[in-house]
Amino acid sequence: MSVAGIVETTQCLTFKLEDEVFALDISKVREVLEYTTVTKVPRTPDFMCGVINLRGGVVPVVNMRLKFGMTDAEKTVNTCIIIVEVTLDGETTILGALADSVQEVMDLEADQIEPAPKIGTRLNTEFIKGMGKHDSKFIMILDIDKVFTLDELALVQDAGEQESS
Repeated sequence: MSVAGIVETTQCLTFKLEDEVFALDISKVREVLEYTTVTKVPRTPDFMCGVINLRGGVVPVVNMRLKFGMTDAEKTVNTCIIIVEVTLDGETTILGALADSVQEVMDLEADQIEPAPKIGTRLNTEFIKGMGKHDSKFIMILDIDKVFTLDELALVQDAGEQESS
């Protein structure tokens, strides 16, 4: 969906990584969990924290700071895992996105959303749906389906399957 396609109010869950605020379409969010012990899976990418047990199911957890090239941070009382549904090539994968903190659920009107910045051809900003304006600050609205490549999701799925067998 392009920004031009955003014509109605979008409900988003906002969360923080470092000092930046990001948002996810609320329809992609299943739930928010307190940070819990994550079981590390060997030979996975750096951004892959490991897996958690969610009601008997194995859910891979991804450190969003590392995925976006930020430095890792100490876990705090606000650190949480956002359980999201990612759809790629028609397949839905459930995964946990590790965030510094969850802010709020907010409505963004179409006129509060600007297109994602074009930053040359070398930087891929496809995963940014748009830039929301709220209280004179920008919020990066993520397209969670485009944050991960097919190969990365395959690695994440494989890690979850290894742990459950």
